Amino acid sequence: MTRPLLIIGTGGFARETAAAVRADPEGRWQLVGFLDDDPSRVGTAVDGIKVLGPSDEVSEHPAASVVVCTGNPRDYASRHRIVRRLGLDAERYATIVHPSSSIGYGSTVGVGTVLLAHAVLTADVTIGIHVACMPHVTLTHDDVVEDFSTMASGVGVGGSARIGTGAYLGAGAVLREGVTIGDWSLIGAGSLVLSDIPARCVAYGQPARPIRSTAPRLD
Repeated sequence: MTRPLLIIGTGGFARETAAAVRADPEGRWQLVGFLDDDPSRVGTAVDGIKVLGPSDEVSEHPAASVVVCTGNPRDYASRHRIVRRLGLDAERYATIVHPSSSIGYGSTVGVGTVLLAHAVLTADVTIGIHVACMPHVTLTHDDVVEDFSTMASGVGVGGSARIGTGAYLGAGAVLREGVTIGDWSLIGAGSLVLSDIPARCVAYGQPARPIRSTAPRLD
């Protein structure tokens, strides 16, 4: 059965999610439109899809499922803020999986999470709620990805690693098996992570090392 869907955000992540919805061969979603808190976007069209209003207008579409597709390295806590402000029941949130991605045996994916093209979960991977998995992300056996984290394109994670709540892994970052990325930390693009990274810090390099602290805005 086809279900109506609203996408919050109009940036690259939102547009890629819309493309994943359109690629679904089973046609499970009817894309009603985008919502965006930038007033200049309201009333315009993005990739042929109308921007209906700000995010608070989810209340005008009570039958629609919702997915929040915002966040970038400059403000990677935005999904957390929006979800907290909206206060919707968990069942309102959609989980979007591109048809080319692969979810292996024993793996689970939380509500509000998006897996874009060619994302791979090999076996017994646990992904929390409102996680962004960009194209060509590879998560291997027994990885745990906590809520609101983001993995940019081409991230590769060795087995039994843990990615903390709200962490951001930049494009092409590679994590050694068994490492832990602390909550709300940011790993720079192309970094090689060979040891644990503490919470709330920026780390990059080969090997990656903490460079400075960070305090993403959560409220």
